[in-house]
Amino acid sequence: MKLIAGNSNKPLSDSIAQNLGVGLTKASIRRFSDMEIFVEILENVRGEDAFVIQPTSYPVNDNLMELLITIDTLRRASARRITAVIPYYGYARQDRKTGPRTPITAKLVANLITQAGANRVLTLDLHAGQIQGFFDIPVDNLYVAPVFVRHIRDTMSVQGKLPDNLTIVSPDVGGVLRARAMAKRVEGSLAIIDKRREKAGESEVMNIIGDVKGHDCLLVDDIVDSAGTLCNAAVALMDAGAKSVSAYVTHGVFSGQAVERIDASPMKALIVTDSIAATPAVEASSKIKLLPIGPLLAEAVVRISQERSVSSLFG
Repeated sequence: MKLIAGNSNKPLSDSIAQNLGVGLTKASIRRFSDMEIFVEILENVRGEDAFVIQPTSYPVNDNLMELLITIDTLRRASARRITAVIPYYGYARQDRKTGPRTPITAKLVANLITQAGANRVLTLDLHAGQIQGFFDIPVDNLYVAPVFVRHIRDTMSVQGKLPDNLTIVSPDVGGVLRARAMAKRVEGSLAIIDKRREKAGESEVMNIIGDVKGHDCLLVDDIVDSAGTLCNAAVALMDAGAKSVSAYVTHGVFSGQAVERIDASPMKALIVTDSIAATPAVEASSKIKLLPIGPLLAEAVVRISQERSVSSLFG
């Protein structure tokens, strides 16, 4: 097994390597003066099972090109199998035509990864499950729910029992399946925020479906970008009489003034995985807590390498 770390999230790559008990493969990934990317693998990878760890987060185009070039490098170096480990899949929100003359960029990126030479993809909480069908190679889409549930039990249980007033909240209708699955795991009730998005990057809370008065509410989502949706939802829940509001989100994009919005919101805490490298602003926030997913990804990597079941991780 060979682990190759891109520049997108070095701490996560180190965590995966440490959990596997192997070292990262020596590689040189650098840029020329005009910002062209050059990749050189400094170890023999002929016949090896290679895993390229590279979330395609900001700057998404640079990190995507770095991933593609690294895959091509390994293919030309005769690696036996190449798995693209993409904890955060950039462009995933462009998974369908939203109007005339608009692209389906998630499919385009899938084509690029496949044509570059990847044999399979390992990712985490895809924005839309159908993106797996955009690939003509196997895709393992891991779920972070068990990690979140473990954290909820560790932090909220009293004498081994979770509060009776625990409510899982979906911040929009599209996330209902995710929230329902989480509610089932923690034996909590379910609520849904009915919102109307007037334009990209802005959301308006319209209604709350479900009883939240006096409840400890946990918002569950896959991506926090500008944080407008989460913060508006937190305000609406508190206005509706919620006892407290926290949030669990898989991918922390945190663009623009997102961190400032979260710090000023009524949310007690926002727990987010380290699928995307934390910025100094995120690390300095008193409300944002990082939850490591290195152990989960490491277990999936070793199972793929040993041709064992990955889905049984979530059984």
